[in-house]
Amino acid sequence: MFDRRGRHDGASPQAAAALLLASGAASLLAAFAARAQHATAYDVADGERAYEAACANCHGPDGDLIPGIDFGRGVYRRELTDAEIARIIVDGIPNTPMPPNPGMSELEALQIAAYLRAMAAEKRDIARRGDPARGRALFEGKGGCLDCHRVGTRGSRSGPDLTRIGRLRRGVELEQSLLDPEAEVRPENRSYAVTAADGERVTGRLLNHDTFTVQLVDTYGRLRSFEKSELLEHGFVPTPMPPAREALDDAEIADVVSYLVSLRGESMQ
Repeated sequence: MFDRRGRHDGASPQAAAALLLASGAASLLAAFAARAQHATAYDVADGERAYEAACANCHGPDGDLIPGIDFGRGVYRRELTDAEIARIIVDGIPNTPMPPNPGMSELEALQIAAYLRAMAAEKRDIARRGDPARGRALFEGKGGCLDCHRVGTRGSRSGPDLTRIGRLRRGVELEQSLLDPEAEVRPENRSYAVTAADGERVTGRLLNHDTFTVQLVDTYGRLRSFEKSELLEHGFVPTPMPPAREALDDAEIADVVSYLVSLRGESMQ
């Protein structure tokens, strides 16, 4: 190659190309690192979707199924930057069960890293704001939650069983469900109502329905099955769960959320 004065500097075109590639890669990594420091709410939301698709099967929805790692609480086997987390997600870890994800872009991996940081921050915030012991007392008493829900061997079967809910849902999701029960109702928790030929109306949590029959758990916790041809009407209805603010104030709701996050399927009294 020649310098600005036309002198040959001895470097080959191949070396120059390699230098340009290395410079470009360094710039790209720097850009990714800068982006990781300024993740937006959109990055976190996209990262959550990517995590559920690529990571949750092994790490669990709360990131705590691998010994020594708990993403939900910001616990890693060593301190990692977001860029390092992204690199591990893309490249994997040789000679371990952590596989590479060659089809994942650096941007997607950084969005997952942003989501992991946000998830840990949410848990820390809930832990600061709520007390699980007070939450249990409210859940079993003032809140009347056991009238519909079950924890361990206590409560009703008419609503979703919450014995392991802390493993299945994040605190922010539980808080949202308490504040606005209609905002997101999972398919297995939908409410259904039927009116029999004699006028009896039965409402409960839908278990199954097909062209000919419908099965549900009624408000008394009983399994009921009906032939659709014998019903006057049937269909989905709004959830019977009231917004938590009808019975609890904000501090009490934080306590209940903290209690629900603590429910992880261990032996319950």
